[in-house]
Amino acid sequence: MPTITAPTTDVDIEALKRILPPWAVILHNDEHNSMDHVVRSLLKSVPVLTEEMAGEVMMMAHEHGQAIVTACPKETAEHYRERLESCGLTATIEPVA
Repeated sequence: MPTITAPTTDVDIEALKRILPPWAVILHNDEHNSMDHVVRSLLKSVPVLTEEMAGEVMMMAHEHGQAIVTACPKETAEHYRERLESCGLTATIEPVA
């Protein structure tokens, strides 16, 4: 019986960044939404966040006017931005420098 070998899963991070450059999803502070709503919306919209991370992003935006939520490929960043906006939050995306 022939031996079956699993493919390697090594990822060249630099090559991946050249192919899919990262974009930052930025949450902007507003005076209309409660802090609880912002945290709930972050958790609902950006599934890679933990509750602690969502709280930290919310506080950073509250104290500094904006905060980076996550960095990811452009299509994913657009999706997260749209989900945050659908919750009544203000979000933008920009290329990571």
